[in-house]
Parts: sequence; structure tokens; C-alpha cells
Amino acid sequence: QVQLVESGGGLVQPGGSLRLSCAASGNIFSINVMGWYRQAPGKQRELVAQITSGGITNYADSVKGRFTISRDNAKNTVYLQMNSLKPEDTAVYYCSLVISSRYWGQGTQVTVSS
Repeated sequence: QVQLVESGGGLVQPGGSLRLSCAASGNIFSINVMGWYRQAPGKQRELVAQITSGGITNYADSVKGRFTISRDNAKNTVYLQMNSLKPEDTAVYYCSLVISSRYWGQGTQVTVSS
């Protein structure tokens, strides 16, 4: 089985920063893509950022220039550095990876508020 554990969420003021991390464990041999999604109350889950095993990244237009995704393949860990946070970034952030199937973490709450 594969388990994903997110951490790093919390309450920050607008303009602040957070770094989310996601550690994958279990029967992992080769991970093609790791990514971050988010879901606000009453809204659809949406892609925030993803990174391939070769280091190619993609970002949602709404976060480009503010968020940075990275991965440590040796530790099977993916990170999301979030800078210049806005209230509209408030959501539960979910880690996901693709091996032969897609796996999801439990999510970590990010709240941006004064």
C-alpha cells in the first residue's frame, strides 16, 4: 500500500509564507508525477502544481510566480513553498502521486486571514 502524509498547513496573514511537505511511504519503486491540489469549501478540487520525475513543473495560473514545487526523490517527498499568500488561497491542500495509479494524502488546511 501507499500512504501520503501532508504537513505544514496553518494560519498565516496575507502576504505570509508556508511550506507544505508530503512524504510518501509504502510500496514505492518509481513515482512518475507528484503534485498538489486544493479544495475550498463548496468548490471543486483543483490542481495547484505538479512535478515530474524529470523535474518538469506545471503551475496553475493563479499561483504562478508565488508558489514553487520541488521534490526529493531519495526521500520520496514533495514540497510546496507558498509565498505572498492571499485569502483566496485558503483551502485544504492535498498531496497526490502517480505510479501505476493515483494516490491521495489526507490533506492539510491552509487558512489565509488577518
